[in-house]
Amino acid sequence: MPLRPVYLASDIHLGVVSADTEEAFLRWLDHAGARASELVINGDLFDFWFEFRSAVPRGHARVLGALARLVEAGVPVTLMGGNHDWWGGSFLTDEIGVTFLREPTVLDLAGFRTFLAHGDGLGAGDLGYRILRKVLRNRLVRWSFGWFPPDAGTAVARRVSRTEHHMTAPSGHQRTRSAVLAEWGRGKLSADPALDLVVLGHTHLPVFEEVEPGRYYVNAGDWVTHRSYLVLEEGRAPRLLEWEG
Repeated sequence: MPLRPVYLASDIHLGVVSADTEEAFLRWLDHAGARASELVINGDLFDFWFEFRSAVPRGHARVLGALARLVEAGVPVTLMGGNHDWWGGSFLTDEIGVTFLREPTVLDLAGFRTFLAHGDGLGAGDLGYRILRKVLRNRLVRWSFGWFPPDAGTAVARRVSRTEHHMTAPSGHQRTRSAVLAEWGRGKLSADPALDLVVLGHTHLPVFEEVEPGRYYVNAGDWVTHRSYLVLEEGRAPRLLEWEG
């Protein structure tokens, strides 16, 4: 019996995408859950996520419920923290049952030795963001933010999020970062011959490159404009698809 594939998506940005996009993503979760051995979401499932001491951001109950049902049905779900939802915590792991990752990692996905990272902070340039990233991930900053009233904290996060600026067309900055990350991914494959696949997200631009025979760099794209996703099957080349359901 053939092994079931791994399904992977990135950059859904729940909270700013339209109701139609969220409904499409829910249908994709049903589709993937019926077929996949494992589901991976490579960062920015949420446009903002922070687990306050007594509350979590509202508005994502149906997606969270769908993920919990997948886990209960025996389909492991892995969430990689992205630059918008790196602050995930015990609600996601204990209540929903997902595996939550905060740092790049190497996984075996459908027989592909895969380097998985959201992609923010990788590659050359973007010094301003690198500094901000260190500040936001500082333990003291995270602890202090947790004392904000949840409504106030959410309002601050939405003010600094720039996802809505990329809802119609990618910016020049996104295209530049996409090229930088592709170069970085090719370099990662060259530096580590044990890897078969490097998968990133973050730029919202789908990219598929067979760097060498049987070795690939992939950016899974996004659900803000593309509704793209990656399917990995053992013994078959990866497929980067767009959801039309």
